[in-house]
Amino acid sequence: MNWPRAVMFLDTALVPLVVFWAIGHEQYLLSALFGLLFAALADPGGGYGHRASHIAVFGLTGAGVTALGFGIGGSAWGWLVLAAFAFTLVAGLAIAFGVHRFVAALLLNVWLIITLGVASSFHQHALLTSYTWAQVLAWAGGSALWITVTFIAWLLGGRRDRPQPLAELPGDVSRRGLTRPLITFAVIRALAIGGTTALAFGLNLSHGYWLPIAAIVAMKPSLEQTALVAAQRLAGALIGSAAAALLLLLPTGEHGLRLFAVERGLEVVALVLFMHAAAVRFWNYALYAAAIAAGVLILVDLPQPSDYAAEGYRVLWTVCGVGIGLLVMLVASLIAKHTPKAPPQHHT
Repeated sequence: MNWPRAVMFLDTALVPLVVFWAIGHEQYLLSALFGLLFAALADPGGGYGHRASHIAVFGLTGAGVTALGFGIGGSAWGWLVLAAFAFTLVAGLAIAFGVHRFVAALLLNVWLIITLGVASSFHQHALLTSYTWAQVLAWAGGSALWITVTFIAWLLGGRRDRPQPLAELPGDVSRRGLTRPLITFAVIRALAIGGTTALAFGLNLSHGYWLPIAAIVAMKPSLEQTALVAAQRLAGALIGSAAAALLLLLPTGEHGLRLFAVERGLEVVALVLFMHAAAVRFWNYALYAAAIAAGVLILVDLPQPSDYAAEGYRVLWTVCGVGIGLLVMLVASLIAKHTPKAPPQHHT
């Protein structure tokens, strides 16, 4: 368990939380928090100049993804499916530029699916006002905040090179060839996300965007999928979605000042869940998955009123999404294991 890292994340995440509380635009908090969190995850470590440039490129790319997701979130469902499929395919092929860049692309892939769901929900509620440019600024602000934090830590640390904040994440940037299993895996993932997006938005399912979000979170970024990891991921996602569904019932029937207080309290709960996820990531994977799922789903759905029917749909689509993600990973693993190897070449 890594509590120092968890406390550092919580201390940093309190900055955008307090800022958006002060200005009264909590609908942009999600973008700022994910800009901060994903910038920290994509931090390669090393010299400060290298780190700052890498995080800046990631932040700008994420700003473009934010603009795309929130820009087309209210469009016809076909555009959402096309965007989800194309970006998931490109993110899967990013393995050619190294595992670290593949992880960064995967983070942006997850963020795109979240933005599509959040933007769609905003367009369905006339009382919620969200501007695409403001969401982009919130994401960029979160990324810039992490650059500032790393600069302060660099100064306090004697201007020495610093290791990758999450040393457990892959840091390999060596390029590799796109083999047939890797391409197949990328295509299968893209089809799965495109299909779940089509089901969610094409059929206009109630809270259907939980389906592609759960599917992409459930898919492990590896061709190998063991039964233990699959069970932990499935159990964690179900626990997290159930916890989020119960917590989102708290604002039901509340109005005025009490509703405001409950919503702010749930935002704090989401940050605390993220803090615990950072601490237990490599101690108990099921609890990590549960904390991440609960925190994300609370922040995604908090601006909307809840009832018992809505919570039932959320849990149902989460279960379906996790099942689809697990099935896709098992199929990809079987394909990888049964792909015939090239015969050895004999030179005469």
